[in-house]
Amino acid sequence: MTSPSPFVRIVVLSFDGGQMTIDCIDSLLLTAWPADGYEVVMVDNGSLDDVTARVRRDYPMVRVLEPLRNLGFAGGCNLGLSATHDSEGHELRAYEFAALINNDATVEPRWLEGLLSGFDAGSDVGAVSAKMLFADRFTGIDVSVSETTVAGGGDDRTIGVCVSAVRIDGRREDQRLQFDEGFHGPVAHDPSRDEEFARWSKKAGSLRIAETRPDPAITQTVSLRLSAETPRLVTLTTDIDEVSVEIGGGYSDKEPVFTWVDVRIGSDVFDVVNNVGSNLYERGFGGDRGFLERDRGQYDQAAEVFAWCGGAVLLRAEYLESVGLFDERLFLYYEDTDLSWRGRLQGWRYIYTPEAVVRHRHAQSSGVGSDVFRFHTERNRLLVLAKNAPMWLAARAGLGEVKRTLVLNVRHLVLRPLTLRMPSRPEARHRRRVLKSYVSLLPAMLRDRWMMDRHVSRGSLMRWEVSK
Repeated sequence: MTSPSPFVRIVVLSFDGGQMTIDCIDSLLLTAWPADGYEVVMVDNGSLDDVTARVRRDYPMVRVLEPLRNLGFAGGCNLGLSATHDSEGHELRAYEFAALINNDATVEPRWLEGLLSGFDAGSDVGAVSAKMLFADRFTGIDVSVSETTVAGGGDDRTIGVCVSAVRIDGRREDQRLQFDEGFHGPVAHDPSRDEEFARWSKKAGSLRIAETRPDPAITQTVSLRLSAETPRLVTLTTDIDEVSVEIGGGYSDKEPVFTWVDVRIGSDVFDVVNNVGSNLYERGFGGDRGFLERDRGQYDQAAEVFAWCGGAVLLRAEYLESVGLFDERLFLYYEDTDLSWRGRLQGWRYIYTPEAVVRHRHAQSSGVGSDVFRFHTERNRLLVLAKNAPMWLAARAGLGEVKRTLVLNVRHLVLRPLTLRMPSRPEARHRRRVLKSYVSLLPAMLRDRWMMDRHVSRGSLMRWEVSK
């Protein structure tokens, strides 16, 4: 640390956060740190709720910034990091460190002390990430399949079984569901086939279900709607049950057959990891290290990580002065990966520390699997690669998206009608939108790439690439 009690600015971005934002601020004001050693700055990112009025009335010590429009995560955080005065003209103090905390998160009292300790690892440490756990505790279902196939049609993912709906004791409660890294990201679902979402598994994965039972000893029944492209055996395992069934055994009017499968869940309830620093995964995907793993203490040691997560991080002021702020063209998602990657290219390092614990209500603003989430994560990954990655990886990803868009549009809009099936428009439309936006921003990203101040080679950072 640069001094015994460095001054810290804590930035909280609120977009119609409601009570979540208030809960976040309440936890921040209980931080075990000298009261004159930090200030909380809330950026109201064009909200329509009454949180700003409540904060001004009940929390006069919190500084408020109101841009009066939604700047996205990137722009809102940039405002909080760079502002010298709040919206009422009060001067904001210069800071040695700046923390970003999601408004849908709460911190434990010694979180800041824990994050600051990470900077003891060296003057080249630009940021320290917290141990972010999900706010909820979970039960779970392990899903395994006897075989996988390549999706095809320009999509080289290996897929097992598709989950397109879930019922918990007969009720639809999608907000309680989390699919771990054993499942691919969401794809556009087809409501005409009663699909409520579409999540394809790999060889094995886990479905986490947020615990809401007043008494976990009460057994609950979970029903999954499954399908597969070819017949395969699917096994569902919980703490008290195991069910095996063949899925994908036939077609009706050239459409896949869907099968509802029931499995019982008992009283095993546990904490789940949201983020313990961020990884660089194969093909240039950025992602949460430890995402949706059961917390068994496997991340109780500090470690250097490729990148930091903007949901709970402490940033050194010199790092931001050197590397710059978030790229506002990204709007939200991958903006922290981009800033981390840019810092890596200048020689900065990042540390994860388990001593700072934050609990997070995951994706409350945009929703995992929503159109907003899918569009920004898929487009922004391509843009971040174009700016930061070795050219071979950036080019492969961009050309792959062109191929994928063409093949999927032909498959869904041309070939399906030729085989007397209704055209499937949602995924084809989504792919066109992603590609169009990527192409429009690509020249600007390439300009930034050529003008970037680099101290290390792009290729050398690929040593951080890991498999999921």
